[in-house]
Amino acid sequence: MTRPVSLLAFVATLLMTEAARASCIFDISDHRIPITTGFAGSEVLLFGTVEEPSDVVVTLRGPLSSVVMFRKARVAGIWVNAASMTFEEAPSFFSIVASRPLEEIAAETELRLHQLGVRYVVDLPRSVGSPDVREAWKQAMLRNMAGSGLYPSNIGSVTFLGDTLFRARMQLPSNVPTGQYLASAYCLVDGKVQSAQTIPLFVEKTGVEAWIFDFAHDYPMLYGLIAVALALMAGWSAHLAFGRS
Repeated sequence: MTRPVSLLAFVATLLMTEAARASCIFDISDHRIPITTGFAGSEVLLFGTVEEPSDVVVTLRGPLSSVVMFRKARVAGIWVNAASMTFEEAPSFFSIVASRPLEEIAAETELRLHQLGVRYVVDLPRSVGSPDVREAWKQAMLRNMAGSGLYPSNIGSVTFLGDTLFRARMQLPSNVPTGQYLASAYCLVDGKVQSAQTIPLFVEKTGVEAWIFDFAHDYPMLYGLIAVALALMAGWSAHLAFGRS
């Protein structure tokens, strides 16, 4: 009994050692991104280390939300929304950086498994239409999100400083949604993910904008009355100004 137990212990130790060798550790420059008046976007700096030379892919994804897409059609000379499709639980933001082109790092099955690529983060249920219909809606959704800057189409670069130290930069646009983001680093060896680490990042409104946002959601009726009152006062003031002229 001693020899089989010893053999199992040796194999377990070897596997743990290999996992440790392939691990990566990283951090981000700021864990909170404040959105104030005049916010024009922000940059997130990532830096980390790997235990051995390997490929590194880092993703940054925003809070999940429902994205509704519309397809327009011309009816009686007027363009109207003829059809719609809802993508449930789609990331409100998604960006990715890698040490090499993704197709050179791993096979599509591995990339899809870990959602390493913008085309793998959203999909429609198989029950929705044919494969061609699902793909057409998906590509339209990805183009729309890329056009708004929320799904950057260009994959950034992970730069190695030596064999084990790496860093990368990721841009957040001015229209970035608020909420909790997840920055994840994946260490790949021979085309397989050996380890991963995830760090939360919070994007939140601060100052007067945050107070107005919270007030509007906590007291929507009062906020509406105040907005109407301010609009009436602005109109009355403009009437007086133009009346005197």
